[in-house]
Amino acid sequence: MRAADWLLPLAFLPFLFDTIRPDICNAKPKDLPLEPRCIYRSAESEVPEDPTQEPEVVPESTNPRVWELSKANSRFALSLYKQMALSKTPESNIFMSPISVSTAFAMTKLGACNQTLQQIMEVFEFNTIKEKTSDQVHFFFAKLNCRLYRKKDETTELISANRLFGEKSLVFNETYQDISETVYGAKLLPLNFKENPEMARVTINNWISNKTENRIQDTLPQGALDSTTVLVLVNTIYFKGQWKNKFDKDNVFASDFHVSKSRSCPVNMMYQEAKFRYKYFPDDEVQLLEMPYRGDDITMVIILPKRDTPLSRVEESLDLKKLSGWLDQMEETTVSIHIPRFRVGDSFSLKEKLQAMGLTDLFSSEKASLPGMLADGSDALYISDAYHKAFLEVNEEGSEAAAATAVVAIGRSINPFREVFLVDRPFLLLIRESTINTLLFTGRVADPCNE
Repeated sequence: MRAADWLLPLAFLPFLFDTIRPDICNAKPKDLPLEPRCIYRSAESEVPEDPTQEPEVVPESTNPRVWELSKANSRFALSLYKQMALSKTPESNIFMSPISVSTAFAMTKLGACNQTLQQIMEVFEFNTIKEKTSDQVHFFFAKLNCRLYRKKDETTELISANRLFGEKSLVFNETYQDISETVYGAKLLPLNFKENPEMARVTINNWISNKTENRIQDTLPQGALDSTTVLVLVNTIYFKGQWKNKFDKDNVFASDFHVSKSRSCPVNMMYQEAKFRYKYFPDDEVQLLEMPYRGDDITMVIILPKRDTPLSRVEESLDLKKLSGWLDQMEETTVSIHIPRFRVGDSFSLKEKLQAMGLTDLFSSEKASLPGMLADGSDALYISDAYHKAFLEVNEEGSEAAAATAVVAIGRSINPFREVFLVDRPFLLLIRESTINTLLFTGRVADPCNE
């Protein structure tokens, strides 16, 4: 008997807010019945602690395990970004929400067993959390979601929503459904994949569009679902924020953006001079600038290579240790900022990228082990593919199209002590929750020419 396809599509857009019920944010582990069918226990680390190294400081009012999960998600984010960079030309834009990918596969982990479960734990680095059993990851994800998606500022929307879409003729495991709904707010909606997969595809795409203010459309391409589809897990993420220091529309001017040595294009360059966290790292040949959104917790970090330094050189050497070191050394200073308006969008299958990272069994009809999904415990499911789609717009107001409001003009007087941050060449960007450095979005802007 042919194993049924199990499809996991993911959808995201700048920023989000979760509908997790308030009680979970105050719950203790013993209060939540998180007992999936299979539990993976990580081996104890045999690497002795370095007595000369200062102990890591956990951010204030942060559960140490939530801090570890945030770091695990960020390490995965940078690894996935490198896989994306390998699959694209240097002049191609990249944009995605790695936290959304991690969340969707944490939901997947609820039904996984054996080698499939172990690979999910390793690829997403959930096994680096000191609480060694895999079921506890869901508890800490709930706590992380409470931290990320609390209201930051009245002008900021950071919204996430999860949903399960299951074949209506099948009975899904009650524990799997309960944990999905309790931790991730993911209720199960029955659909008729068997008789009308195209209608099911349209229903799911419409749900995603609705949850992302119509910014993410047609996540599931035609043919993505068929009569063998059993379950679709969706995570959406939507962000809209206004800059703490807005750009003056009167200070926008035409300028050239150098996509490569042989190609330039005209862009609308925004300008302002104000105090920001900034640092130039001559040894790494990069400048970093952090621009906060209103509320301060969410920020955009721009990593700009030195002129004539290929962005690929920065990408190849970037890891969480280096990034954290850069962020820790940044200081508030007066910066003259020139940055283009831009829009970036991306849409891709995650399957090959995750397989290259070691998540192989999940996508194999012979090896996948997902007995925790169905009520009868049958092990006939596997993931046929995973889809991700993301969008970002940056303008004078902030990120995503925002309503017109009064803009405070910034003086143009020349300050000889200011730093200059001229973004006229390809750069990396991160949108993060700064208090615990959770990477919400990562991307590369190499070609903003179609703004």
